[in-house]
Amino acid sequence: MAQALITLASFLLPSLTVAVHNSTTGGCAIIRPPRDGGIRYRGLTQEQIRSVQILPVDYEIEYICRGNRVIVGPKVRKCLPNGTWTDMTLWSKCLLLCPRVWTSLENGQVVARPPGPPVEGTVLHYNCLSGFRLVGRNSTLCTKLGKWDSPKPVCHSVTSDDDRHYTGKKKLYIGALFPMSGGWPGGQACLPSAQMALELVNKRTDILPDYELEMIYYDSMCDPGEATKLLYDLLYTEPIKIVLMPGCSSVSTLVAEAARMWNLIVLSYGSSSPALSNRQRFPTFFRTHPSATLHNPTRVQLFQKWKWTKIATIQQTTEVFTSTLDDLEQRVKEAGIEISVRQSFLTDPAVAVKNLKRQDARIIVGLFYETEARKVFCEVFKEKLYGKKYVWFLIGWYADNWFKIKDPSIDCTVENMTEAVEGHVTTEIVMLNPETVRGASNLTSQEFLEQLMFRLGGKNPEETGGFQEAPLAYDAVWALALALNKTVGPLREKGRRLEDFNYNNQDITAEIYRALNTSSFEGVSGHVVFDAQGSRMAWTLIEQLQGGSYKKIGYYDSTKGNLSWYGNDKWIGPGPPADQTVVIEEFRFLSQKLFASVSVFAGLGILLGIVCLTFNIYNSKVRYIQNSQPYLNNITAVGCMMALAAVFPLGMDGLHVHRAQFPVVCQFRLWLLGLGFSLAYGSMFTKIWWVHTVFTKKDDKKEKRKQHLEPWKLYATVGVLLAVDVLSLMIWQIVDPLHITIEKFTKEAPKGDLDVLIQPLLEHCNSEKMNTWLGVVYGYKGLLLLLGIFLAYETKSISTEKINDHRAVGMAIYNVAVLCMITAPVTMILSSQQDASFAFASLAIVFSVYITLVVLFIPKMRRLITRGEWQSEQQDTMKTGSSTNNNDEEKSRQLERENRELQKIIQEKEVRVSELRNQLAERQALRSRRPQSTPNQNHSTPPPASSQNDPKPLLPPPGYPLPSSDNHSLPASYPNSSILYQADSKISRNHCHNSRLQLLYN
Repeated sequence: MAQALITLASFLLPSLTVAVHNSTTGGCAIIRPPRDGGIRYRGLTQEQIRSVQILPVDYEIEYICRGNRVIVGPKVRKCLPNGTWTDMTLWSKCLLLCPRVWTSLENGQVVARPPGPPVEGTVLHYNCLSGFRLVGRNSTLCTKLGKWDSPKPVCHSVTSDDDRHYTGKKKLYIGALFPMSGGWPGGQACLPSAQMALELVNKRTDILPDYELEMIYYDSMCDPGEATKLLYDLLYTEPIKIVLMPGCSSVSTLVAEAARMWNLIVLSYGSSSPALSNRQRFPTFFRTHPSATLHNPTRVQLFQKWKWTKIATIQQTTEVFTSTLDDLEQRVKEAGIEISVRQSFLTDPAVAVKNLKRQDARIIVGLFYETEARKVFCEVFKEKLYGKKYVWFLIGWYADNWFKIKDPSIDCTVENMTEAVEGHVTTEIVMLNPETVRGASNLTSQEFLEQLMFRLGGKNPEETGGFQEAPLAYDAVWALALALNKTVGPLREKGRRLEDFNYNNQDITAEIYRALNTSSFEGVSGHVVFDAQGSRMAWTLIEQLQGGSYKKIGYYDSTKGNLSWYGNDKWIGPGPPADQTVVIEEFRFLSQKLFASVSVFAGLGILLGIVCLTFNIYNSKVRYIQNSQPYLNNITAVGCMMALAAVFPLGMDGLHVHRAQFPVVCQFRLWLLGLGFSLAYGSMFTKIWWVHTVFTKKDDKKEKRKQHLEPWKLYATVGVLLAVDVLSLMIWQIVDPLHITIEKFTKEAPKGDLDVLIQPLLEHCNSEKMNTWLGVVYGYKGLLLLLGIFLAYETKSISTEKINDHRAVGMAIYNVAVLCMITAPVTMILSSQQDASFAFASLAIVFSVYITLVVLFIPKMRRLITRGEWQSEQQDTMKTGSSTNNNDEEKSRQLERENRELQKIIQEKEVRVSELRNQLAERQALRSRRPQSTPNQNHSTPPPASSQNDPKPLLPPPGYPLPSSDNHSLPASYPNSSILYQADSKISRNHCHNSRLQLLYN
């Protein structure tokens, strides 16, 4: 602002300052500047401008504009004495200036309305001089963006050799939109290419000989809003256009959707959006630019070639990539390929790339623009999502050095990016025929490029927008010309002509549609043919980045499904990587050393059971063995051997038997262990139950103890327990039979840099409701075990000859119950650890069986061996002559022992009595030697006892010899001493009561 100020002479400043502050003397109020502009205040500083309210009379202000804008209207205003500014009825505006090159025309005249600089709203009208004709629009408008709405027309001489063949031909007009600027300035090369094609078509005598094609085109700037206005001008200004040719997907979408209302065919040369393949929405749309989905058949073909069945995708969230990915998902599904991971991002791909890494994505299809591609691969480098394990598929229309371009939005170096992108594969639509063939235009692809370069004036192709798509625009004009030529005959038969076309004529539109739909010719871009959706079917170029540069590795012809492969693809690893980590299934089998060791113990236990069973059967007639219920012991031994036999199928797995036979092994495990437990434990439980039932009765039922033990009751009890087990197991196997199931564990990585994982598997015997059945069985068996422990504890002090080994049975029950109660839950917890589970279960079986056999049978063997009690019951009866009643003989022996004890006690008492007699005799002799006492003594000695009162000698019990006579007699003070013993009384334990024996010491 300070530079724009024009300072006045220093002598004017004081008077001006006075005038400013003396606002009451007259002046003009400050006014607002125009939009996009400002006001230059002469002679005032910034502080004065902010504080002033009234400017003095004759003070001038000047309007200025920003940027490339100019003032339209009064530029300078002056303050009048009446307090107003000059020319206030005229507005001052800051408007953009359009290029002035449009304001002149060679061999013609230009009239501007309104006159003045070419700014917004200015309309230029063109006229050619005599002998020249105008090519292009005869008027153009300067838009608010500072651009003319149509290309500059030219004046051609009507007498030149190039225009002589136009004479006498009817014109057919094509309305075209070429994006000369904007997001995709493809018109820079596509417009000259289309003009080349028009010139050649119009020169041909075999194509539309009676017609001349002329193109009216505008710059759409790849902007749908601008294209809407231009489409309006094309449709509502003469002449009538027979076909529309837009470029850029967003503009083509707008034009194609509106063209159906005017019965116009739309032929696009530069639109790849998959959304345009919708025939219901765009019924008259065709395009020589293949759809972006044309990459997908090539990708699927490569997936199948390299035997990949699992891929991942990452896309930028735009319509074109979303539609492409939807089409890819449908195609891979039909090919039996799975998209396992699908990630998307808007601007920052960091999270999406991390998810790809986390979900083990290997074959990754990336759909994004070039700038986002650099962001993606910077994150790929950080996450190490590249190398021999990964393959990336990208779009092929990036610049060849796109990954080397410095981008301030990423923090990766060129070396990082080069490392990350190495080996990726691109698919690119072939837009230039790779073969040297002459097509409909009689030009090869190389000849076409040479002529295009000449027309572009030597511009750098990489700096010219749409250079790659130029062959498509060239073939689009040829496709239209050939289609129109094909419609001439059918229309003539109907009495119609192409020049009769108008926007209400559906018949001519239908003929053009039919002709385009059946087009098939060789163009400079390759074979031109349209699919049912109006999209171009073309070849796809397959390239791979090898050593920092792209190498062609093949072509794919989607029309014929033919893959041309060069075989020069290179991989970082030994070949194409796997689509996922290779998982090797590996079954976990039981340790054979453990199985063999436990099997040896089980075999020895079975041998011990056979020895015990043989011993018990051989000595079943021995009284001691008979009193232990040998048949129940036999059942116990058989049950123990069956339980030990269950160890062998318990250790068998897929290493020993085929998977089809594994359910049989499961059945053997269940039945052997179940029945073995029922027989072994059931027989012991029966013994302890009977002892408890008989010897813990009340006094009124004690007489039943004397009854003889009936063995059939014991066998029936065992039979009931066995029947319950058999019935429950049968119901289990009928309703829900056992079958093999496979348990999968967490994958394990082997040692070394191998792209494989080990999937451990373990075979189990299982059923649909395994936990329910086990709960029932464990609950029932657990109650029996607890009850057995209780009964064994209650009967530990009971002694009976009817079952003489019930204490040993109780001890065995303790051990079996404890082992079973510990083993059952532990094996369920350790079911996933085959070695630990087998070791715990099998060793519990072995130990419980060994303990049971040793406790029950070894004491019997030892007794029979040490005491020599090998006789049978009959032999023992003949030797002793005693009764065959075992209980009476035992009572007799008990009485003999008691009698011997009583005899010993009596002998001891007799010795004591003899000693007391001797003491009495000595005392009596001493008294007899003393003198007679005087009469006045307080008491006198009692007179000697008569002979009738002498105590009688003690008599021995019946059956014992009489003691020797004693000459001493008891003193008179013991007159009743004869009551100590009666001659005919019987001596027993009760006769020796302490109260009676105490009398001897009085």
